[in-house]
Amino acid sequence: MDIHHQVAIIAPATRIYEEIALPENIGNWWDEQAVVETPEGTVLEHNPGEDHGVVQLRVVESIANMRVEWECISKHPTTSPASAWTGTRFKFELTELETPASKILRCFADLDGEQISTLDFYHSHYPEGSEFLGFNNFAWGQVLQGLKNQCESHPKDS
Repeated sequence: MDIHHQVAIIAPATRIYEEIALPENIGNWWDEQAVVETPEGTVLEHNPGEDHGVVQLRVVESIANMRVEWECISKHPTTSPASAWTGTRFKFELTELETPASKILRCFADLDGEQISTLDFYHSHYPEGSEFLGFNNFAWGQVLQGLKNQCESHPKDS
């Protein structure tokens, strides 16, 4: 199964891409990442705490201003919500076209002339029946809200 979140962000896709594609920026909205170069490619690592183990995310794809995809290659104790992540993929897709999320945001805010982009986030191949589904789904919503806040409150000069 896939977890899917669609988030409208008042920022150009280039700004959002900087936050999701550059390891040094990911810590602005999620967790500080260490970069490890392996024969299989670039791996991002962070440690959410000793009860979880180090999360390792292999960068599968990065297309400027359009898409970033990671695969979780680490294993975690069965008591950790990250135990459901092994073998799953996290995909961030960006568009500046109108989407349901951007249309709704425009309806409720005075945003004439503001650039709105939409981020579609997918956590794919998530194990059905996982006891951590509700927790992880909610946590992703919070993490993505942090990304939205970062992009909207800290615009980069073009």
